[in-house]
Amino acid sequence: MLLSIALMALAGPPAPVSAPLSQIQYDISFTRETAARHQLHVTMQFTVGGTGDVLLSLPAWTPGAYEVSNYSRWVSGFAPSAGGTGLSWDKLDYDTWRIRPAGARQVSVSFDYQADSLDNAMAWSQEDFAFFNGTNLLFYPEGRSLEFPATVRVHTESDWQVVTGMHGGPASTDLSERNYHDLVDMPFFVGHFDLDSTTVDGLNVRLATYPVGALSGANREQFWVQYRKLFAPQIAVFGETPFTAYTTLMVFAPAYPGGSALEHQSSHLGIYTPAGIGQEWVISITAHEIFHAFNVKRLRPIEMVPYRYDVAQPTPWLWVSEGITDYYADLTLVRAELIDSAQFLGVTAGKMEEVSQVPPTALEDASLSTWIHPADGSGTLYYPKGSLAGFMLDILIRDASDNRQSLDQVMRQLYQTTYRKGRGFGSAEWWGAVSQAAGGQKFEGLNARYIDGRDPFPWDSVLPLAGLRMVTDSAWLPRLGINTQQDSLETRVTGLTPGGAADAAGVQVGDVILTLGDVMISGVPGDAFEGFRAKYTGQDGADFPIRVRRSGTEVTLNGKIQLRLNVNRRLEADPGAGPKAARLRHGLFSGATGG
Repeated sequence: MLLSIALMALAGPPAPVSAPLSQIQYDISFTRETAARHQLHVTMQFTVGGTGDVLLSLPAWTPGAYEVSNYSRWVSGFAPSAGGTGLSWDKLDYDTWRIRPAGARQVSVSFDYQADSLDNAMAWSQEDFAFFNGTNLLFYPEGRSLEFPATVRVHTESDWQVVTGMHGGPASTDLSERNYHDLVDMPFFVGHFDLDSTTVDGLNVRLATYPVGALSGANREQFWVQYRKLFAPQIAVFGETPFTAYTTLMVFAPAYPGGSALEHQSSHLGIYTPAGIGQEWVISITAHEIFHAFNVKRLRPIEMVPYRYDVAQPTPWLWVSEGITDYYADLTLVRAELIDSAQFLGVTAGKMEEVSQVPPTALEDASLSTWIHPADGSGTLYYPKGSLAGFMLDILIRDASDNRQSLDQVMRQLYQTTYRKGRGFGSAEWWGAVSQAAGGQKFEGLNARYIDGRDPFPWDSVLPLAGLRMVTDSAWLPRLGINTQQDSLETRVTGLTPGGAADAAGVQVGDVILTLGDVMISGVPGDAFEGFRAKYTGQDGADFPIRVRRSGTEVTLNGKIQLRLNVNRRLEADPGAGPKAARLRHGLFSGATGG
């Protein structure tokens, strides 16, 4: 008896559990009036069972965005009622509201939500537009099963649109899902935006972009040409299409640096600088997010099945979830004939260089640490290094199986044996599938040295297996010592190297580089500085004028050429590769196996 009491004391009090809820409906309002306040207005209605308190919680994070955001901090004006009469409530903890229904069966809860965070895991609004995620807004009953059906109704202006991946009801704004996991995995666009769709191999594929006209004309047509080609190579990896429709949601915001996107089971939401329009990296991100509909939203590490929304869910497998997805994004572009094999190898060499600039970090450690955003630069290393791990494993599997198997078969097998059976994968499942594809070859040593260890990848022995080689070129080239952001009109300085040629000449952050000597820079597509390097190679210390536009005025500065040693490592096909290595190389790029 004493032992039982002691164990109960150690276990602590029982976890709080809400009274059971049913007939749950969420009404989300975004109008010109709420837009003026950068807010969404939300009402939740439900039927209460039992006599206990109702405990409503908001998620702490959004799956795919590996950080705790605590969405409850953007809630204001929380007001529960029954039959028009307010109900007593308080906070059970920082993300849980406790309501005392006092015998009421039909309860309504309303609140406002601040939508001013330009982040694809958040909610953001403008005077004519908003995007939001279900995890931001939709309460769940604390301690209860998340396998409950619910309806979402969106109320907006008659001349505005609504688009989401959620299943529609009688009206386009009357939507429903069978459980909470699906309910919160469907981001929304509401307002004034461009929307079109087409059919791709039986799929209904949609593209929604904001603001109106941002992605239009020839740029939109070109994006559609590329977008349509992304699905077939990825479906071929897994052998099935787990969705009947797919929606790409894109926001182009001048204040946003670069681009990022967040995956969902039949959609993704990306935010990009307008300078990215027409750039290859935008379609690369798109390919990455579509692949996530298979790998992450369905095929997942065991630590993330099922999702929990109240706490972080760290896993050592993000190098598979994110890194290998990144590898397949590159392969998708090759197999879809959007880039060639040389471009793929260029991107891969860039990842090798990126990894070499970061302190040696185990992939499993980087996967776990991303939740705390480590300051040493390793926090997202699982993307490029995980991609390279996938590249290495693909080569090793093809070599061991004489090209009869590949990483494609590993991904398909795991998809069928874990996701299709309602569970996640762990070490036994992952390395078991890799070993099986490699004809029984064991990978304990590789895992210990390169995945859970910090040894550099053995490219000298791996690359020749696929008929590839690394070539190193060195040259003394003129360097300005600047970072820039370039679009079709201008090249703007975003950073300066202290003591560099530009810094010494008086160039400032924010300047637009017009010419270097007589070489035009702004308005030049691609590598705007290639002409400058070609003209001044070998002229260390030579004078040259730097013409910039600063605060609307043209200024000419006096610069001196500084030559710096540039070491370029190129990954290329080895023309002397043997027949087997050449077959492996062809298989990597085409997805083919066999002879």
